Parts: sequence; structure tokens; C-alpha cells
Amino acid sequence: MTTERALKPGAVIGILGGGQLGRMLALAAARLGLKCHIYCPDPASPAFDVAAARTIAAYDDEAALAAFAAAVDVVTYEFENVPGATAEFLAGRRPVRPGPLALSVAQDRLAEKTFLAEAGIEVAPFRAVDSDDDLDRALAEFGGAGVLKTRRFGYDGKGQVVIRGPEDRAGALAKIGHAPAIVEGLVGFEREVSVIAARGLDGEVAVFDIAENDHRDNILKTTRVPARISIKTAEAARAIGENVAAALDYVGVLAVELFVVVGEDGERLLANEIAPRVHNSGHWTEDACHASQFEQHIRAIAGWPLGATVRYLDVEMENLIGADADDWPRILAEPAAKLHLYGKAETRPGRKMGHVNRLKTKSRGA
Repeated sequence: MTTERALKPGAVIGILGGGQLGRMLALAAARLGLKCHIYCPDPASPAFDVAAARTIAAYDDEAALAAFAAAVDVVTYEFENVPGATAEFLAGRRPVRPGPLALSVAQDRLAEKTFLAEAGIEVAPFRAVDSDDDLDRALAEFGGAGVLKTRRFGYDGKGQVVIRGPEDRAGALAKIGHAPAIVEGLVGFEREVSVIAARGLDGEVAVFDIAENDHRDNILKTTRVPARISIKTAEAARAIGENVAAALDYVGVLAVELFVVVGEDGERLLANEIAPRVHNSGHWTEDACHASQFEQHIRAIAGWPLGATVRYLDVEMENLIGADADDWPRILAEPAAKLHLYGKAETRPGRKMGHVNRLKTKSRGA
């Protein structure tokens, strides 16, 4: 623990973004005697309900940002699309953890894939796409199939087009608004897993057990722990999380999404995406671990020792999307279910309204 830089109980953490991740960070901070100040342009942000202070202003409002910086001791963020200029402006006034480098890498898929490849982490083949000719050349190289993705601002399947043949190729760039893009070769993977790693101010790293993820309509629906992978593959996934955190000189919690590809030589991992923040696939840690991903992030950015990542139980996390959350009475009646609702006023299709962790007896050897 670097005591000269560690926050004291009662200090104020500034959080950029007021969604459910900011809400859960603020709740974790409160349990540790720390206060949170949420900065978000949306007056209906659910994180406001549980924070000590709020600022409702645009991310490019320098007067509001300066006042926000003066009111907090450290700044973090709950989503990766914080404008880079905002992070740089605040970094000139207060520590920003994780730093702007992590944002710049994760906000641009080309930069992200290049970073991973240069770090020695295997990824699907990819090429930059700025024109129809670029796309045609890349698809020819990838056997006529691939996934076209905008370089910036894509999440939950948005800004993506899967191309399996000529019928999908027609109009593909128009579907993503002719934005700067990349195309990745299609990967025949067995399952998707994610590694949630925390790195402290002193370089200490703690990694949670590897989680297995299932998606519905391009949105994460369930996360299961332990993942159905070999011990060797789990160790390799942990190492990827540690390597990414170290290469970014990261402080806080990050997630790396991975594809598990099964071949004649067994399992291998391909990195898909980095999320420089607490992550949906880490929500299970709230009820099954000694310290949740949210507590870990708060500890890390405060300069405190990281908590233990020991998992006490097997668990399955289910996202409550749209009207799923209306089933809260039945979920509350389940004896092994832990319900988390986000306090969002409006239910919309595709909107994450909450999640439930269903706890199970820990399997032998897991």
C-alpha cells in the first residue's frame, strides 16, 4: 500500500457516468466510508440516487468539469466512451484512474486490436476499413466472411454487421453509416469467457475466477462461474488479464473478453475486447466473492490494498433486460437468488434494468 498517495476514509471519488455501474461503485464506496460525486449529463441517472453529490452537465463543459475536479480527490469512470478531451482536462487537475491511455486504446477497435497483438496476445485477424475497396480486399483475405465493426462507439452488438457471403456484403458499410471501421475474420469459437482483473496503485494484481458468458440478441444474458474450461486455459486467461493491466499501467478493474477456440491441440484463447471499467460479466462477484469487482475498483483507485478474490460459491448471473425486471416478485421468492435492480424509471426493450445472482453450492475442485 502506497500510504502517501492513499485516500483517507471520507475522501470523495468523482465518477464520470451515472448508469448502473456508477451506482454500484458508489454503493461499494459508501461501505468503505468514501463518498462519491457523480458527473453525468442525464438528469435521470440512476447513480444519483445513491451518491453524496451530483453534477448535471455536458462532458465538454469545462467550467463544470473544473468545479467537479475541485470537489473530488480522484476521478474514475463507469463507461469507456468518456471523451478523451474530458479525461485529459481532468487529469491536469486530479488523478484520473485508470488513466487516459486505457480510454484511448479501448475506444478505438483498431487501436485495441493493435495493442493486443503487440502485447503478444492472440486476436482474430483484422484489417482497417475506410472504403469499399478496403472491405473487399479484407474479405477476400478472410475467405469472403467477416465481422464489420465501427472503430468507435459500438456496444451490445451496435455498429456491427456480420458478413457471411455476398448477400451480406451489399450495403454493409451503409449499415454502419460509412464510419471508420475494421473487419475481423469470423472465428469458430466454442464459448466466450471473460477475465476480470484488478490492479492497484502499487502494481499489485488480483484476478477473479474466469466467467463464461452467453448472449441473447447481442446483449449479455447470463454469466456462469466457473467457466467450462480446463485449468490450463483458465490460467492462460488470468495471465492475459494480468498482462493487459500491466501493459496499460492500469489502476482499477478491467475486463478482457475472450473466445475459446477448440482444435486438435485443445483449447486456445483469442482476445475479443477490452473494457477499461467494471464489467457486466463481473456482477456475480457481488454475492459470491470476498470482495466484489466494485469494491476492488474503489480500493484500487483509492490506493488501498486489494481485497481477496476468493469465490465462496458457484453462481449464475442473469441480466434482467427490459420487461424481465417486472418478474421481481417471483425472483425475490427464490431462496438462492440475490436481486439487484438499478432504479431506472423507464423500462425499454433491450435496456438493462437489473440482474439476479443465483447462488449454488461450490462444485468440487472448482
